[in-house]
Amino acid sequence: MQLGPYTFDKPLILAPMAGVSDRVFRNLCRAEGADYAPAEMTSADPVLRNSEQTRRRQDVSEDHGPRIVQIAGAVPADMAEAARAAVAQGAEIIDINMGCPAKRVCQRLAGSALLRDEPLVAQILAAVVQAVSVPVTLKTRTGWDPSERNAVRIARLAEDLGIQALTLHGRTRACGYGGAAEYDTIAEVKQAVRIPVIANGDITTPAQAAHVLAHTGADGLMIGRAAQGDPWIFRRIQARLKDGTILAGPGEDALRTTLRAHVSGLHLLYGEIMGSRIARKHVGWYLQRWHADGHGLRAAFNRLQSAAAQLDFLNHYNNDCYGDAA
Repeated sequence: MQLGPYTFDKPLILAPMAGVSDRVFRNLCRAEGADYAPAEMTSADPVLRNSEQTRRRQDVSEDHGPRIVQIAGAVPADMAEAARAAVAQGAEIIDINMGCPAKRVCQRLAGSALLRDEPLVAQILAAVVQAVSVPVTLKTRTGWDPSERNAVRIARLAEDLGIQALTLHGRTRACGYGGAAEYDTIAEVKQAVRIPVIANGDITTPAQAAHVLAHTGADGLMIGRAAQGDPWIFRRIQARLKDGTILAGPGEDALRTTLRAHVSGLHLLYGEIMGSRIARKHVGWYLQRWHADGHGLRAAFNRLQSAAAQLDFLNHYNNDCYGDAA
């Protein structure tokens, strides 16, 4: 799988989850085996594009390559300009979001709402591909709802217009994150196009990762919610795919070290006040995933009011790890 100067063999990719996949989390997942990690989705709207949040999300200067910025919008000219601006700031790949099911995104006719307007999809893809010299990729869903699945048509359209890789979440917009992912649809798309197809949806364990690759024939896998509180999932999947090795989850030292590094990084990136607030959800995911008393510990951590108190908590809490690495 070739993207610009980068070559991958069945890559494992961290999903660009808004409010989650910031630079700190991307670097943690890369260190634990993710092949690459696109930055969080940003709006192509000219007003929002100049916000502090967008500038922070598009800052990929400290990312290990490839440096990928994901953009979302419904106006071709705005999308083209957002792509050019991202490349000027160091992006090596532009990813177009046509998969986000969030109401606030779809109400602007962006994200997965675009799947109902294939001519507009074509205009956006063509505008972005023509605007930049770097590879352009697309993340999408299987359709608007189960009665309007058009993933194959969108994939062929994308290939014809110069999109170099496609990530497909195996659900329609209407399905949100409910129900089972449609691996049959991903397999159908893979058979319909020559560009790389990356499977996304319900890949929560190494065993499931192996199953999805075998079932769909996909060129790679994208991991989203399963990585929340578990950046080690990439290393475990890599080991399973390489030679069938089953790795255990993190030990006490690894968990504590990663928690401290993650929280310290959030304080540094966002500042003490915002960083402490954002740390609560991440620490909650870690504790609930790996600690027998995760609920109680999460409640205790959420009551802490300062960065120093959060780090002191992580240095001293009673750690009783558990987890399923199958």
